[in-house]
Amino acid sequence: MNGKSMLGIALLLLGIIALAYQGFTYTTQKKAVDLGPIQVTREEKHTIPFPPILGALALVGGIVLLVSGRNGK
Repeated sequence: MNGKSMLGIALLLLGIIALAYQGFTYTTQKKAVDLGPIQVTREEKHTIPFPPILGALALVGGIVLLVSGRNGK
């Protein structure tokens, strides 16, 4: 398996994951109140969306790399 095929598989998987999940969410803790020994924290959720066009481009790019890798042998 050469580098072009491995990159094609990676792009293919990345495209499928991006289309399936369309983003990911993570939480952070932020200090809300700090009164000496008393501290209150709150959780904030942040979402990073993946545009579907990026997932589709990665998917198509992976397919193109896999097909061109097979034709070059």
